Amino acid sequence: MNTVDIKKKEELQERRNAPLATPTGLKATAARDITGALNLLLADVFALYVKTKNFHWHMSGPHFRDYHRLLDEQAGQLFAMTDPIAERIRKVGGKALRSIGQISRNQRLADNDAEYVDPSDMLAELGDDNRSLCSSFCAAHELCSEHRDIASASLIETWIDQTEQRVWFLFEATRRGS
Repeated sequence: MNTVDIKKKEELQERRNAPLATPTGLKATAARDITGALNLLLADVFALYVKTKNFHWHMSGPHFRDYHRLLDEQAGQLFAMTDPIAERIRKVGGKALRSIGQISRNQRLADNDAEYVDPSDMLAELGDDNRSLCSSFCAAHELCSEHRDIASASLIETWIDQTEQRVWFLFEATRRGS
């Protein structure tokens, strides 16, 4: 092996052993702040996904079929957000959550471990949680806009719209008919 080949091999080994350091056009403070905000969102989305599936699994009553399907659709929408959030964290140079433990330490939405929850209370609680999530998305959007992270802000806009739709559907499902 000549010295050029040895040098290339050493450089390759250094890159393989280097810590995660995704190149990004953001300043270090922006990447840190956006990573923090997105990881909080990721934890909340996972927590809301699990709660939505919990209520989906334990739904009962005369509107079982409609509510069961509604919550399954909403859970699928929430789960579909998780990968893009985590990948966006990596794209801005951060590290995404790695475990259930990290999710539970970072989530801001409360779990519901009750043995029984009335269907109308399930829907109302999910409505409240989705409204809280929407507020968190809006705060993260503002942060991304301040740091001129247009791509993150754009993704968040889509998630805000989806969350507002979930709030709307849950609200309508809990209205009393005349």
